[in-house]
Amino acid sequence: MTPPDPRLLGPLIAQLRLARGWSQQRLAAELCAAAGVPTLTRHEISRWERQARLPGDRWLGRLAPVLGVPAALLADAAARSRRPDAPVGPAGSRSRAALLALAQRWSADPSAPLLVAPAAVDRSRPAADAPPAGGWVAAGLPDADALARLRRLDDLAGGADLAPTGAHRLRRAVRALSGAGPTGRRRLLPVLAETAQLAGWLSADAGDLAGGLDAYRLGLRAAAAAGDPAFAGHVLGSASHLLAGAGDPAGALLLARAGYAGARRSASPGLRALLLHRVALAAALGGRAGAARQALDAARRTAVAPGAEPPWLYWLDEAELAAMTGRTLVALGRPGSAVPLLRAVGHRGRPRSAAIYGGWLARGLLQLGEVEQACAVAGDALLDAVRAGSARAATPLAELERRLAAHRTEPAVRRYAALRADARPFLPPAATPPRAARPASGGAPGAATTRPGATRRPGGGARPAGTG
Repeated sequence: MTPPDPRLLGPLIAQLRLARGWSQQRLAAELCAAAGVPTLTRHEISRWERQARLPGDRWLGRLAPVLGVPAALLADAAARSRRPDAPVGPAGSRSRAALLALAQRWSADPSAPLLVAPAAVDRSRPAADAPPAGGWVAAGLPDADALARLRRLDDLAGGADLAPTGAHRLRRAVRALSGAGPTGRRRLLPVLAETAQLAGWLSADAGDLAGGLDAYRLGLRAAAAAGDPAFAGHVLGSASHLLAGAGDPAGALLLARAGYAGARRSASPGLRALLLHRVALAAALGGRAGAARQALDAARRTAVAPGAEPPWLYWLDEAELAAMTGRTLVALGRPGSAVPLLRAVGHRGRPRSAAIYGGWLARGLLQLGEVEQACAVAGDALLDAVRAGSARAATPLAELERRLAAHRTEPAVRRYAALRADARPFLPPAATPPRAARPASGGAPGAATTRPGATRRPGGGARPAGTG
């Protein structure tokens, strides 16, 4: 088992408050009584728990005795939440912070009743337990077969083509849920969860960081409300993959560990292995070699049972997991073990998989000093990335280009650079690391702080590439 990362302050406050059975209003009243001031409201508690703001030192000092915990516990959580190296992007910072806070609240208590998304249920509209005339599918809500077809289309086409379809279906699913009564919601929540996960995956593949994270947040809420911790863990694993590819290994590791912690008891063997691989990749990219090796070892001990996995993991098998191992070994700087695994991957007719695997294989070859081979593999991967129309396909090649700069005088590198220049206008934008956040101030109570802000989905040969 891979232990979860220490918690961020917002989810920790929420967990401690709920453990006492207190409302946000009650916690605000207790803090006001302890501080001898009437100025703190439940709205500020809500901001703290959502990490829209972090409490200053004065309120941290009051929170510890009121919640009955050591002051150092809250101080450490506050320091992690204010970390100056936490990635923040202009498009994705708020979405990232909201998903991280929600993920940690869910992993602390997957049965918590606070995850039903208010925005997804418009209670001002009359609710009906019966489906609309013609059924839910006729009303625009996709059924399992429609979702399966879209997942398999994603094996062949990039997010640039399919993301609008995913977003449209998600909007229709939300509208269907808003008009349903209690029985209808129980029927629709699992469909909404799957639709949101797929829409998030497609948005991420189109390079829309914020759109992907927002869809994943809705998917987590819907899966939790449906009582499906396994799928909720899968949603967080997909979101972790997105952040790992966007240059945010710290956020990716938090999400992957939260997903594994919350889902492992109900997850199938394949899902447990997949989530452990998400942990391993994020840890390797973040320089945590020990944690990455621990997760890889645990994944190797988890055998996938063919035919026993849920339908949305149709693409996962032992060959797929071996390829994930190769990718993580490259990130760990162990190309000797990684290159054979990545060479064995088949990707005929699947340009995105070919581009992604090719980018990682070229990086491994470069680590071995095989510059000419690396450039040859990268050239083939570059052409496949153009065919794919996928931000995921372009991202490993963008990283490889940076690493090839140290060999720019070699003829093979010059040839690859010329090919890259010719292909650049036709490449989708690769995911880029978001900007670093400034350190948050620990000033007055309620002071605002900076908000805390895969890339491949493997597959190949005759096997479908899978939707994360």
